[in-house]
Amino acid sequence: MAKHAVPKQKQSKGRSSRRYKTFVGKTQKKLANAAVTVICPKCSAPVKMHNVCKACGFYRGKDMMAKVKKAEAKVTKIKA
Repeated sequence: MAKHAVPKQKQSKGRSSRRYKTFVGKTQKKLANAAVTVICPKCSAPVKMHNVCKACGFYRGKDMMAKVKKAEAKVTKIKA
């Protein structure tokens, strides 16, 4: 049977909470920078970065909604 690592002494509450607090601090910094909004150049509406504008449907100067409609038109429905 495999032997497991056993701690020599009890870890204090302060040490445990210190480790946890550094983890929380790092994740909060990451989340603060996660949701960045920019202004859409086409309709000047606020848009999440790297996402299609919900107001006009453009992304990086291209109409994405037209591409979706074209793809949907190509799909043929099978009658049962």
